[in-house]
Amino acid sequence: MNNNPQRSLFFNVDWIAVIIFLCLCTIGWFNIHSAAFDPRYPSAFDMHTDYGKQLVFIIVAVSLGIIILLLESRFLVALAPAIYAITTLLLMAVLVVGRNVGGNQAWISLGGGFRLQPSELAKFSTCLLLARYLNGTNVKITELKSFLIAAGIILFPMALIMLQPDAGSTLVFSALILVLYREGLSPYFLILEGLFITLFVLTIKVDNHLYVIGPLVAIAAIIMLLFKRNKKIVSAVFLGLCMCIAFIFSVNFLYNHVLKPHQKVRIDIVLGITSDLKGKGYNVNQSKIAIGSGKLWGQGYMHGTQTIYKFVPEQSTDFIFCTVGEEWGFAGAVTVLGLYLFLVLRIIRIAERQRSTFTRVYAYGVASVIFFHVVINVGMTIGIVPSIGIPLPFISYGGSSLVSFTLLLFVLIKLDSNRMGIIYA
Repeated sequence: MNNNPQRSLFFNVDWIAVIIFLCLCTIGWFNIHSAAFDPRYPSAFDMHTDYGKQLVFIIVAVSLGIIILLLESRFLVALAPAIYAITTLLLMAVLVVGRNVGGNQAWISLGGGFRLQPSELAKFSTCLLLARYLNGTNVKITELKSFLIAAGIILFPMALIMLQPDAGSTLVFSALILVLYREGLSPYFLILEGLFITLFVLTIKVDNHLYVIGPLVAIAAIIMLLFKRNKKIVSAVFLGLCMCIAFIFSVNFLYNHVLKPHQKVRIDIVLGITSDLKGKGYNVNQSKIAIGSGKLWGQGYMHGTQTIYKFVPEQSTDFIFCTVGEEWGFAGAVTVLGLYLFLVLRIIRIAERQRSTFTRVYAYGVASVIFFHVVINVGMTIGIVPSIGIPLPFISYGGSSLVSFTLLLFVLIKLDSNRMGIIYA
């Protein structure tokens, strides 16, 4: 019988998740090396280059993962409110002292060419605090008070990030509705979210709002006539209709008065409203050319023409997936996507084997954030979603992103390693 709890926890670590993490980090470094290679600085350790810095970030991330595995699980749970408060203060600070990059005031300069992006860390702290709250006594997401508090935990950092304004990072938090759904939130909220997305697209594409509002009113009227004896259904449909109409007008205001011109153009390009292949649509067009040129097996490592000649801007960050497609081909792209799918499914499996509500909620938060990032980032590179500038987990260049996803994943791995011994109160 093993009487050493540390040894027992060590063997309870989900090494499959750790191996996928290491594989994705390695794939990321090789693709960054190819996308950002500078013949003036051929050394992989040269700090003048993105690949040199990324190697340092990976070493830091792996070291951070090891440190997390050595920590006490209860320590992580107890610190959830403090971590959330610190990241909230950083989100406020960046609005005052932040550095503007690409139109977003989202970075705090640390000197030496390094920067901190608080919005990346906020994803981790929000998942942690949300898990702690939903694990509380007498907290039921089906009750209005509990729902509003949980929604507030998610919406507060979203509002601060939107002020930067960083629409991409803001939208990531919307994925956490899947966590609430798993904990008992009515599926009607998911249907409502899908309806709002549809209305958003229709409102932008259709010039006259009446063409959108008219059918909604007609459908609502028919439903209310069919169920006129059921006051609850009639009231719910009427309330839903009012919300939809208010949403349509808010989308119009947001689109015309809040979004910046470059953000509107990106949406217009994806929706087919406009075409600007030499301007705002240049990135996506070149990315699609790069991915398509890879064919089945790719052009080979550091042999992609789009990559070598730097046709795709931001190729080591937001558009790193087009390097995978060009140099590794369809086979390489499917392999990378397969790793992500395996990781998300693994996290869901970890979630469902927990005795602790805290760990289950946190695990679904991690799965939701990673899934959203992968779908949106890959969708950006192939032109099916607007280019909103979010990184590909563990692969895109960037220390803040890599550290954030490492925190998300390894805190979960640590909590899971303790699943048989601790039920968090």
